[in-house]
Amino acid sequence: MDDPGRYETQTIEIGRDGAWALPSAPGAAALAAGGGTLPIPTSAPPTILGAVDVVLPILHGPFGEDGTVQGLLELAGVPYVGSGVAASAICMDKDLFKAVLRDRGIPVAPNITLRPGDPARNPFGYPVFVKPARLGSSVGISKVRSADELDGAVALARRHDDKVLVEEFQPGVEVEVGVLGNRAPIASVVGEIVAHADWYDFEAKYAEGGMELIVPARLPVEVQERARRLAVDSFVATDCEGMARVDFFVRPDGEVVVNELNTIPGFTSTSVYTRLFAESGISYPALLDRLVELALERHERRAHLDY
Repeated sequence: MDDPGRYETQTIEIGRDGAWALPSAPGAAALAAGGGTLPIPTSAPPTILGAVDVVLPILHGPFGEDGTVQGLLELAGVPYVGSGVAASAICMDKDLFKAVLRDRGIPVAPNITLRPGDPARNPFGYPVFVKPARLGSSVGISKVRSADELDGAVALARRHDDKVLVEEFQPGVEVEVGVLGNRAPIASVVGEIVAHADWYDFEAKYAEGGMELIVPARLPVEVQERARRLAVDSFVATDCEGMARVDFFVRPDGEVVVNELNTIPGFTSTSVYTRLFAESGISYPALLDRLVELALERHERRAHLDY
């Protein structure tokens, strides 16, 4: 955490092979030697997790942001920051996420979903985006500019997921809004993403100088307020808690369209989520404190439920 005098922290690393490691803990060698691999119900991770007050999951993508780790923490009875199992799974799956938002009347980009065995097709014209349904950080996503690129883009997406979205291109400005809270969530100011590339791909997101964040966004006040309302509405509709970053397209006609919701946004002091709240008057240390409080509040609230 940002204040070593306030929190005693322990990093837990999970490898791609499922092995758990405690880099600086006395029992790290023992954990590495035996039983620290998921999914084994009697393995070391639940025992270790039971000794901490709050877990801050900072694992992006599958097996971190999709509800799997959250389920383990629920079984271990440990408070944790961020959304629960159902919200994490829904928001990770772009197909299900869009279905929930459409049901609540929240605008999203039109798409079709290709399931295993479905041929590649595109009813929207070009350009169009092809995406794995359940992945993040723009991995496996292609901007397809012509029909002869479609099959290759679908094949690439299927390397990462057997469910693929073909999504109508949304021209305009890309903006992002942070959300913070449990039962009474608040929205940050609106940030405008300026990608130094054709679109906001992996390199633009993570390479040095790949993007610029302009806060507040260069949009009319009423459009910014619409984005902030939709951010909270999307957060509530998908049953999120704790934190999220909601990404939008603002079309030339001023229509605000939800792109996706990240239940575990980047969380360094220079990440978009934390910068948006810093500009909203909530510093990085204060944001961490609030997220810990929200995790404990939810855990206490749910502890009184009968099962």
